[in-house]
Amino acid sequence: MAWNEPGSGNKDPWGQRRGEQGPPDLDEIVRNIQRKLGGLFGGKGGKGGNGGAGAGKAGGIGLGVILVALAVIWFVSGFYIVQQGERGVVLRFGKKVDITEAGLHWAPRFIDSVEKVNVTEISKIEIGYRSNPRTGGKSKVPREALMLTADENIIDIEFAVQYKIKDPADYLFNVRDVRLTIQQATESAVREIAGKSTMDFVLTEGRDEVGAKTQELLQEILDVYRAGISIEKVEMQEAQPPEEVRAAFDDAVKAREDEQRLKNEAEAYSNDVIPRARGAAARLVQEAEGYKASVIARAQGDARRFTLVANEYVKAPKVTRERLYLETVEEVLSNATKIFVDQKAGSNLLYLPLDKLISRVEETGARVEPGAATAPPATPARPSGRDRRSDLRSRRAP
Repeated sequence: MAWNEPGSGNKDPWGQRRGEQGPPDLDEIVRNIQRKLGGLFGGKGGKGGNGGAGAGKAGGIGLGVILVALAVIWFVSGFYIVQQGERGVVLRFGKKVDITEAGLHWAPRFIDSVEKVNVTEISKIEIGYRSNPRTGGKSKVPREALMLTADENIIDIEFAVQYKIKDPADYLFNVRDVRLTIQQATESAVREIAGKSTMDFVLTEGRDEVGAKTQELLQEILDVYRAGISIEKVEMQEAQPPEEVRAAFDDAVKAREDEQRLKNEAEAYSNDVIPRARGAAARLVQEAEGYKASVIARAQGDARRFTLVANEYVKAPKVTRERLYLETVEEVLSNATKIFVDQKAGSNLLYLPLDKLISRVEETGARVEPGAATAPPATPARPSGRDRRSDLRSRRAP
């Protein structure tokens, strides 16, 4: 039987009855899928009238919801927060358009991008050594530390540079590797400053000056590069000569310290002696001025007194002479301890040892027991000058 001739029971060679459905057609399956997708998104699908219109309307609503949801997600994803101390550099297709401060901001996603930069953090770069945070020690980097001074000596210097970002845009786009740039610029600046200074100057009194000049030169270099970096401090950690001559330099430094100590001691002594000498000189000058004033006043008083006496002498010469004589005798005899009395009636000379009498009276008073009621020795009262003059006048009166 031929392959296309019907067999028994009205069957084809594959055993299928006529009129019965065979395996599904692949093209038909593809067309069905296309119709369903077209109906979902609002296209014309199927042969039915009302059913096709309802499916198209439902598909349009679903597509709108999806688009609104995507728009909301896109809008919400554009919000970003800039923390305190940071700056946000807004880039639109890679070009800087704005720099935002701390706070909440919005930028269209997939169009703008934001780079956040901390402008308050102070970073540190080490030159000539590297610190080990785990052990707390440090390791030398001779390639960076060894430098040549103006007097052709080799010196070992270690520096620490502290910096922060002052321009976020320049920091992000003008320099590829900021830390490497700062390190190389610092090394260049230190070599230039050390090359203009002597070894003794760098090791002793010039440490602070070298650090200040290095910081100034380093800032100028970075400003030329437009690196957006502000150098806060350049501090010399250590400066020492090479190992071969270190002992000699230690002795030299010790000698300089002794010299400075002696100078300080001499200045302290000078500050102590000079004010004291100036005070003594001022005191002597004041004493001399006082003596001068007293002498002048005394001389003026004596001159005025002499003038008064001279005027009285003109009026009564005899009385004035007698008064001057008595006053002079009184003044002389007031300090005398021995008196000789010459009696006109006889040839006897009376001697009164007043000094011995006074000493005897004092010894007698000292021997008296304490608490005993003893009367003081009677001493003849010395007549005053006025009484003597009146007594003398009465004797000479006829």
